[in-house]
Amino acid sequence: MLKKMTLLAALAACVLAASCRNQQAPSTNVWAEVNGTPIDRSEVEKYFHSREQSQGAPASHDEALSLKLSILDQLVNNEILFQRAKAANLVATDGEVENKFNESKAAFTEDDFQKKLQENGLTVDDLKKEIRRELSIQKLLNREVVSKITITDADVTGFYNQNKAQFSVAEPQYHVAQIVVTPHADPAIHNRKSDDAKTPADARAKVAMLESKLASGADFAQLAMDYSEDSNGANGGDLGFIPQSSLNQTDPALKNAVLGLQPGQVSKPVELKDGIHILKLITREPAGQRQLSDPQVQQSIRSTLQNRREQLLRAAYLTTARDQAHVTNYLAKEVVESAGKLPADDATEK
Repeated sequence: MLKKMTLLAALAACVLAASCRNQQAPSTNVWAEVNGTPIDRSEVEKYFHSREQSQGAPASHDEALSLKLSILDQLVNNEILFQRAKAANLVATDGEVENKFNESKAAFTEDDFQKKLQENGLTVDDLKKEIRRELSIQKLLNREVVSKITITDADVTGFYNQNKAQFSVAEPQYHVAQIVVTPHADPAIHNRKSDDAKTPADARAKVAMLESKLASGADFAQLAMDYSEDSNGANGGDLGFIPQSSLNQTDPALKNAVLGLQPGQVSKPVELKDGIHILKLITREPAGQRQLSDPQVQQSIRSTLQNRREQLLRAAYLTTARDQAHVTNYLAKEVVESAGKLPADDATEK
């Protein structure tokens, strides 16, 4: 019996040793594998340096390592989902990728776009590869998660009854959108037309053009995305709901312009120090309790419940997909074995 136990222990040690050997990275540049597909160190480093630049201050030793592990984990998840999308024939087409690429590029001049790519260490091919991956994963999640979500009238009623206080408005609110034209050049401003007035005369001419388009029935939100020179332009100029108390603290000219509008109306240009504003009042909400019969209340509740359910199912789906995948995280193993050290040849080691 003793000999048999010794033999079993020896066999177990051999199996464990073999398992450990199998966990070694095929090369120092491979930091993880998903079903045999490698995730290279260079991919992690690329995203790491991009995030570090956006944060300004350089990361400490522990912060850098923690961030790299987090980035690698996200890349592993994306690879799992992308492989599933490929297996389900849901990979984005060249046309879909090209459309999304052109959409992401439209807000920049060619020089600014190339500069942005360079800052993030990307090429056009890198960006298109990421777009294809993102669109494919979204297709997969739409089929496997979003399409399975149903929000019933009973769900909406139940949420309203449990959260009535959320739908009580203490003061009148104004849902406002705006288009802004500034009388000076600003390299930080981007719109879909890359249109930026550089002088007061340019600004007045541009505003006159916008007024003409609005008078001809052009869509306000589309014009804001095409021409507005403020950060809200990308959202169609939407400023959201402004409470009466906040409106009272704005420039009197802006306040009077908003108060003088009926829902759906557009103001005359309002000239202020920071530029010329064209305002649209989308809706006006009086103070008081919003009822369940209000379409906006119902839409708000449905959106909230949809988002909650989608987050829950996405998390559950990803957990299931990850359980069924064969994942080896060589970087995490190295961190454990080195008691929290960065790879020896990492230039960011402090």
